Amino acid sequence: MERSMIKGFIANRVARELKDGDVANLGIGLPTLVPSYLPADVHVTLQSENGIIGTGLVTEENKDPLYVTDAGGKPAMVKTGGSYIDSTVSFGLIRGGHVDVTVLGALEVDQQGNLSNWIIPGKKVPGMGGAMDLVVGAKKVIVAMEHTARGSAKILKQCNLPYTAVKCVDMIVTEMCVMEVTADGLVMTEINPEFTVDDVKAATEADFTVSSELKMMCAPA
Repeated sequence: MERSMIKGFIANRVARELKDGDVANLGIGLPTLVPSYLPADVHVTLQSENGIIGTGLVTEENKDPLYVTDAGGKPAMVKTGGSYIDSTVSFGLIRGGHVDVTVLGALEVDQQGNLSNWIIPGKKVPGMGGAMDLVVGAKKVIVAMEHTARGSAKILKQCNLPYTAVKCVDMIVTEMCVMEVTADGLVMTEINPEFTVDDVKAATEADFTVSSELKMMCAPA
């Protein structure tokens, strides 16, 4: 797969997990591409933990003169029917279980569904953001990421980096496959037809089983 197609391929597959009427929180980077792949009949309310419910797409024509930003620091706006809210209300929505789905990137995920995505020791970061609350408070947690980093596995037997949260991930979507976290471990339910099962095993440190009903991942429209 051409590198320029990877992020769109992953975002397209994640978009199929969102249902009409869902409240969703999208992490910075790749997850922000997901709305572009939603079907016309699927309407999702996007929540930004720094204080927006009903986040809309910013263009040059509708850019807010107050320079409002989302939690990732990018220009943001509110769609008709949405609202700016303070952090107390925003995190009340998250911690109260009102977010249906959160989609995040990851530095590492392991076969227990543990997630490390907020810090690499020794490197400066602005903070953990709302990730720790989101992965515990959201009803479904999807990790959307490239399968490896510079050739090294990111889906591990056990995370090496500091945890964001433990046993919180429900699904992992990469350019190679879709894996679901179950009580019996990771199960690969879909595979990109450009790869073989052996290719996935070679790029994955974690143990996983292959579903007896393995399906092919969709291609971007």
